[in-house]
Amino acid sequence: MAAAGAGRERLAGSATGGLTKDLRAPSVGAARWKSRPGLTSCPGRPAASGSGRGPGGGAAPGRRRFLGAAGTEERAARDGAMEDGVLKEGFLVKRGHIVHNWKARWFILRQNTLLYYKFEGGRKVTPPKGRILLDGCTITCPCLEYENRPLLIKLKTQTSTEYFLEACSREERDAWAFEITGAIHAGQPGKVQQLHLLKNSFKLPPHISLHRIVDKMRDSSCGIRPSPNMEQGSTYKKTFIGSSLVDWLLSNGFAASRLEAVTLASVLMEENFLRPVGTRSMGAIRSGDLSEQFLDDSTALYTFAESCKKKISPKEEISLSTMELSGTVVKQGYLAKQGHKRKNWKVRRFVLRKDPGFLHYYDPSKEENRPVGGFSLRGSLVSALEDNGVPTGVKGNVQGNLFKVITKDDIHYYIQASSKAERSEWIEAIKKLT
Repeated sequence: MAAAGAGRERLAGSATGGLTKDLRAPSVGAARWKSRPGLTSCPGRPAASGSGRGPGGGAAPGRRRFLGAAGTEERAARDGAMEDGVLKEGFLVKRGHIVHNWKARWFILRQNTLLYYKFEGGRKVTPPKGRILLDGCTITCPCLEYENRPLLIKLKTQTSTEYFLEACSREERDAWAFEITGAIHAGQPGKVQQLHLLKNSFKLPPHISLHRIVDKMRDSSCGIRPSPNMEQGSTYKKTFIGSSLVDWLLSNGFAASRLEAVTLASVLMEENFLRPVGTRSMGAIRSGDLSEQFLDDSTALYTFAESCKKKISPKEEISLSTMELSGTVVKQGYLAKQGHKRKNWKVRRFVLRKDPGFLHYYDPSKEENRPVGGFSLRGSLVSALEDNGVPTGVKGNVQGNLFKVITKDDIHYYIQASSKAERSEWIEAIKKLT
């Protein structure tokens, strides 16, 4: 994605807003932005201290120090977050510099630096593994350089070092991009401007044709690359997910906001350039609202009109039943889990589904989108574990934000959230499905 021009810069907005921003406009101060943008490359300077927002726009779990002991340290961390300049913290998956493998790291966004830590034994390892200086840094989001990793943010430093960071969901990716961009621009009042809401109507620019968009989508070097994707236990050949297409339309300048991109994708379906594939996307086309017929979703599948083919996965290719993966995704995020045999702690992407209720977990370092484990929630018990010591059954020097799930087969799962608030959210969501 090309860097923003010197005169004008486009920021693609959230589902309800977008902005074409004039960098020469008069200063409006360093107020925090009011909505979460999708972002193209934006140069910036050191940030001033500000408040952070957590995943999905809620209160920031990052305001609490991760894995602190109960009581004094937890309160001190919460009260001192602003003083420490912590804007946001949590898990992201980072690409290595030398060997391009992917590893989960704990990230802390401060006033002018993004720090990252190794995670071992159920806690972050100090000192930091590395740091990213935000002075003169540019951010690219959405970043489409890895077709099998659609939830990337790319940061490029003044010395041209590139960092690729992957979030667990589009909402979490956009939350991180929002906070990092705000930190970059907080020291440049002339570049910090309130985002303007777009009208709900959308008109295709007269110089852009649908045929041109589809031709570029099919381009082997810069287009959408269809690949096998699975829904409800079936593998669909030559498909792409809805949120990836929205990201692609934004990054190529065909839309200025996610709302525009969703509406444009709906038009492409109406004109028979695209087809929905599977239950999720087929259900959406029954909506009467054009802007809601296409799903900006990581579980909705689409394909080019003439390549709609379905292949049922052979039983030997999938160890999980069709029923397990057929439920609607209600919650997902990065959590740490203790292994059953070696008792070591690994960061996993957890996905909670309902109808039927299942909790699956994935290895975020791997590109294939297949669970490495999971279990039914019917008849399960879930509870928080006390923070005043290492509970029975937990190995390592682990403290804080733990909870346990006991399945109906009496298998114990020990899981760690990044904050008490996040732990409570997961427990309440799981309880509704037990």
